[in-house]
Amino acid sequence: MTYCVALRLDRGLIFMSDTRTNAGVDNVSATRKMKTWAVTGERFITVLSAGNLATTQAVMSLLDERSLAPAERDPSILQAPTMFQVARLVGQTLREVIADSAADNGQQADSTFSGTLILGGQIAGQEPRLFLIYPEGNFIEAVDEAPFVQIGETKYGRPILVRVFDPSMSFEEAVKLLYVSMDSTIKANLSVGPPLDLQIYESDTLDPPKARRIPGDDPTFRAISNGWGDALRQAFDVLPDVDLND
Repeated sequence: MTYCVALRLDRGLIFMSDTRTNAGVDNVSATRKMKTWAVTGERFITVLSAGNLATTQAVMSLLDERSLAPAERDPSILQAPTMFQVARLVGQTLREVIADSAADNGQQADSTFSGTLILGGQIAGQEPRLFLIYPEGNFIEAVDEAPFVQIGETKYGRPILVRVFDPSMSFEEAVKLLYVSMDSTIKANLSVGPPLDLQIYESDTLDPPKARRIPGDDPTFRAISNGWGDALRQAFDVLPDVDLND
């Protein structure tokens, strides 16, 4: 499994994903789950993936191949005129890979080959946009009422996002929030783990986003993890006691 999350801020977009993959408890490895395409001054597109690794890697490879040369950009996410059309192409590619995998293996159901994606980016002259793409190829967009999206093991890291996230926060505050969300997930689920991949995109720059890999022993990540644990214990201690005789 995995955990990927993306936030839509007033200032831009932030993406974070873990890298843990496993095929049983004795076969654990690290694989990048974040892929970015950028044409400086024209567009940037990032896709995060969760689900069957063979499926999601095939989707990334197809999107890559269809973006290599201008003559081959039909259809291509580097040619689509809007982020909505990019989302449609990515969704169609995901659905195509899942259907082909199921057919090749003689399966009646496609759940074994499932995958879910986060898509975010900006095209020149348009606003940054963020989408959650389902295995069926359909998708929803992050809006003001729901300005973040998650895939994979979402339940452990969601409560802190719901309580704290504010689109007006700074990039620094948003990254700290993602650290806490990711740390909560890592502590609760062995299938999610470091190193973590982080990307920060500032609106209208139309440059490749700032990228960073965060190892498990990163001092800032560890300090935030330990500080969050201490703060939770302190908050618990000051809550009123329950009167079981009432």
